[in-house]
Amino acid sequence: MSKRRIKVLIVDDSALVRQVLTQLLDGIADIEVIAAAPDPIFAMAKMNKEWPDVITLDVEMPRMDGITFLKQIMSTRPTPVLICSSLTEKGAATTLQALQAGAAGIFTKPQLGVKDFLHASKQQFADAIREAAKANLKNLHALPTAKQHIAITPENPPLAAMAKTTEKVIAIGTSTGGTLALEFVLSQLNPVSEGIVIVQHMPEKFTAAFAERLNSICDIEVREARHGDRIRPGLALIAPGGQHLSITRNGAYYQAVVKPGPAVNRHCPSVDVLFRSVAKVAGANAIGIIMTGMGDDGARGLLEMQQAGARTYAQDEASCVVFGMPKEAIKRGAADQIVPLSQVPGIIMKYSSS
Repeated sequence: MSKRRIKVLIVDDSALVRQVLTQLLDGIADIEVIAAAPDPIFAMAKMNKEWPDVITLDVEMPRMDGITFLKQIMSTRPTPVLICSSLTEKGAATTLQALQAGAAGIFTKPQLGVKDFLHASKQQFADAIREAAKANLKNLHALPTAKQHIAITPENPPLAAMAKTTEKVIAIGTSTGGTLALEFVLSQLNPVSEGIVIVQHMPEKFTAAFAERLNSICDIEVREARHGDRIRPGLALIAPGGQHLSITRNGAYYQAVVKPGPAVNRHCPSVDVLFRSVAKVAGANAIGIIMTGMGDDGARGLLEMQQAGARTYAQDEASCVVFGMPKEAIKRGAADQIVPLSQVPGIIMKYSSS
């Protein structure tokens, strides 16, 4: 008996995009395009006849914008939604709103040469649909809200501790579901937390907007990493989309290394690139945390961190939106502990005070 195909609804005001995506996906064995609509009003009529497993959604459309449509879906019948957004500053800000509203992922498209781009990105787009189809939307919407502070033990150390020279680093890797998970974790921390380096799979331009949003709601400073940044207490650095983030040692402290490079495990930035550098440079003076996301990026790097003496953690299945990345790390024996998302801030603060 053949495996059930993923039913996809395409919602995009561009006739070209609808045509090209339908043709591309119709050639993929495990995916079936059940309909294509030029706007959410037409989409709702089609959904009343047959409900999709995944919706690909443009955010800027006539009659009803994609964010409004997304919120309606999530409030009535939560369904995985893959946002297809233009790779622009405006597109990045709007797409972050979509992720906040419950979108499972992002797939970017250029403003020019879209047909050639989509043909070249066929496999990536299909993988994004498969990833969205596996999303546990219950966990996505059950995440605690930012600033809903949890009890952290031991007691947070006094601010005077910031004066000490740090030789510790906290490395975090995540993908699908990670934007809201990171918002929860980082918003619980205070400025004495050790320096944090993060890879969240996102396209360029999107990571800057994401970091700005986190910075606006967190007590610690959060920003996109720049080459040569010192990793220090009270600062979280997010790898820029399209560039790898790693670390190096400069005397008594660590510095960020940001540079372009080929995709690793299909990703740039890659969690493995970051984790492997932390294993090599920081060793036992680090902790590694792998969180929600599809695929296996970061699993090998977390194992290398563990072998170098770092403490390692994987988010548990019950709290993940997609369990892929933590699952692969656990299968390799790379995680010292498997923990729910709710415990991650406490782990970071306890490590920072030790």
